[in-house]
Amino acid sequence: MGASSIALSGVHAASLRLDTAAHNVANIETPDFRRQQTLQRTLEPAGVATSVTQSDTTGAALERDLIDQQAASYEYMAALGVIRTENRMMGSLLDEEA
Repeated sequence: MGASSIALSGVHAASLRLDTAAHNVANIETPDFRRQQTLQRTLEPAGVATSVTQSDTTGAALERDLIDQQAASYEYMAALGVIRTENRMMGSLLDEEA
């Protein structure tokens, strides 16, 4: 599995985490609301799988959702950095071969 494939799974995971946190914040005032949670697990040989579950308890956790949004944005940017770097390296390799 190439670096781009691994990074793309990271982009997908970060996007899902952002979506989940945004959903939770948007529904903070909904009566009997149960938060969604994004679960991530490592795939072998590389990458990450994500799934969304619902909390067993009702109520908001705004601080958790804000932290998740910030962390997901950093993860997203890091994964995009990997993709950009691989593209630059591939371009340099092709320039050398040409």
